[in-house]
Amino acid sequence: MIHPVFRLAASQPLLLAEHAAAYASLLGEELTIGSARLKRRLALQLAGAACLVVAAVLLGVAVLLWASLPDAGFRAPWLFVLTPVLPAALGLWALWLAQDREEEEWFAHLRIQLAEDAALLRIPGTP
Repeated sequence: MIHPVFRLAASQPLLLAEHAAAYASLLGEELTIGSARLKRRLALQLAGAACLVVAAVLLGVAVLLWASLPDAGFRAPWLFVLTPVLPAALGLWALWLAQDREEEEWFAHLRIQLAEDAALLRIPGTP
């Protein structure tokens, strides 16, 4: 007994070619979505790390100014605290956004399509 796929390949090869092209298109879409998610995550991580580095440098400058200019600390002490806190908060926010909390699995649509096609190819009555 010849499997139905071989009969279909012999009688209508263009149909199988269209099906393979659809798989390639689906794979391309999945790769595009995945790469966009990775690019966004990497950009947010780099921005967050850069903001934290800026906050560390500003904290060092604030400590040095506070230690070297004792009169400046009494006029505006909030300025020494607020200056490094703003980029630190922005950096932590960017790193928090960079966490991948999406529940969607990678290549989920492709897996579903493969499972549907595998179910269609099974011959009834075979284990």
